[in-house]
Amino acid sequence: MKILAIGRNYENHAKELNNPVPEEPVVFSMPDSALLKNNNDFYYPDFSKDIHHEVEVVVKICRVGKNIPLEFAHRYYDEIGLGIDFTARDIQAECKKKGLPWEKAKAFDGAAPISKFISKDKFRDVNQLNFHLDINGNRVQTGNTSNMIFSIDYLISYLSQYFTLKIGDLIYTGTPEGVGPVKIGDHLIAELEGEKMMDFSIR
Repeated sequence: MKILAIGRNYENHAKELNNPVPEEPVVFSMPDSALLKNNNDFYYPDFSKDIHHEVEVVVKICRVGKNIPLEFAHRYYDEIGLGIDFTARDIQAECKKKGLPWEKAKAFDGAAPISKFISKDKFRDVNQLNFHLDINGNRVQTGNTSNMIFSIDYLISYLSQYFTLKIGDLIYTGTPEGVGPVKIGDHLIAELEGEKMMDFSIR
């Protein structure tokens, strides 16, 4: 399986990082070794001093597809979860300054904690999903999928132009504003539509 991730998919997040609002999706990928499952704790890596949290809705592909028309994109996923895209912001800034790819800042081991998945049929409208992240009991990020620049269906259609989507592939759909640093000892809880999806600590 592969992980495809979208950057700057919420306008206010793009602005908070002083990035231009994209006219088409910003895409990067992560290997499966980036996944952190089962609420296992995240171990702060030695190579960074500035790891930031980015909570986001994640969809799991359920059919093989290539060049998927927008009107059929909803058929290609049936489960939704939450993920956190941990970003080594210091390394990312250095990569950007040099015009280099971001992968070592975004795709390192354990950089992509992933929750359980829920059938999308449980939700009235996947384009109106509320989610949030709390750290040590304080709300740090709040999002709603209605505020995405590019919707879930659009992302599936767009990505399938470049990558054959396969069963089990994950799409991290982007984070809302409020990103910030984590530190050793922090306790993170993420919820989707009132259901606790993630509960783990930074070690």
